[in-house]
Amino acid sequence: MSFSLRHVISIKDFRREDIDEIFELAERLEPVASGMPCRLLGGKLLALLFYEPSTRTRLSFDAAVKRLGGTSINLGSVEASSVAKGETLADTIRVVSGYADAIVLRHPMEGAARMASEYSRVPVINAGDGVGHHPTQTLLDLYTIKREKRLHDISVALVGDLRYGRTVHSLAYALALYGARIYLVSPPQLRMPEHIKSDLLESNIVVEETSRLEDVLTSVDVLYMTRIQRERFAEPSEYVAVAGSYRLTSEMLSDVRDDLIIMHPLPRVGEIDSSVDRTPYARYFKQSFYGVPVRMALLVKLLEGRV
Repeated sequence: MSFSLRHVISIKDFRREDIDEIFELAERLEPVASGMPCRLLGGKLLALLFYEPSTRTRLSFDAAVKRLGGTSINLGSVEASSVAKGETLADTIRVVSGYADAIVLRHPMEGAARMASEYSRVPVINAGDGVGHHPTQTLLDLYTIKREKRLHDISVALVGDLRYGRTVHSLAYALALYGARIYLVSPPQLRMPEHIKSDLLESNIVVEETSRLEDVLTSVDVLYMTRIQRERFAEPSEYVAVAGSYRLTSEMLSDVRDDLIIMHPLPRVGEIDSSVDRTPYARYFKQSFYGVPVRMALLVKLLEGRV
């Protein structure tokens, strides 16, 4: 089976076969993610260009390439780079693609990663473009569901900021590849964009929408919580109106399915109480770890490493 992508821009570019191929390799690379020596990407250099804050995505890509024997270079803060002098993204990409074997880009402008791929001589990986897509987060989310539960015949609730949340936008499309039943839980102001819902329905995916978390707790296999994203609101008053819309506590889990798993892309800012961490349902920290083997597998596929 041949991996079909040169750049990783949107989960919509993936075939299900591509995803399954990455997951098969990621599972084999889990021991490497935990420290087993490996030189699969020895001599490879990964450029990390983050125009927005990041902890897990940036560090897990850094860990992934280094666990595989490669290394990385980092743009650092935007204020300390030539971006502060007015350098365009296109010019930055032209320059950096001459330094590295692949580029990981996070940018506040939707569509930035696809534009960057048009100027790059090496693979570009979208690490989040505004309210657009976050395909590698989606891959690790799916992988978590696969490893901790299953990918067939599941029902998933996406909860929180479905309007601005790029993680849930990408995840909804990916879940459609596996025929999941999707529940959309959000305040009316933060509903999933209509074009995404239309795409899901055209794919014959069952979609149900509600504003009440209680309506879905006992019905789902996967509860995917997200934060309300303060940084995406044009007016602070709009954020205040929806902040704290949902808060999951351990007391709310008394009647859930025994094998429920609770996920979150992190960081959390109050939507999951710390009491939930001690329940058998919590998977969000394991989910974060899975980002390393998944991104390792993706780098191997893009950089033509061989296992």
